[in-house]
Amino acid sequence: MNENEFEGAAREFGGRVQDAVGGLAGDAKTQAEGKWNQAAGSAQRTMGAAAEELRETVGERPLTALALVAGVSFLLGFLMRR
Repeated sequence: MNENEFEGAAREFGGRVQDAVGGLAGDAKTQAEGKWNQAAGSAQRTMGAAAEELRETVGERPLTALALVAGVSFLLGFLMRR
């Protein structure tokens, strides 16, 4: 588990607590902030896992990664020219 995954999981858990507290207190703003933090934490955790997997893949297959980046760069350059 990398730093982003850990921070995302912590933020998601904190958002769940904040949502529950807001629900119990009848505070819609706190509840909405909790839901926002849950979603943001989940996204951060997912992106952290994806970044870690990408790092491992590039380490295992650097030439394939380089070819993929070159192809995407060429395609973007072609599309931006128009």
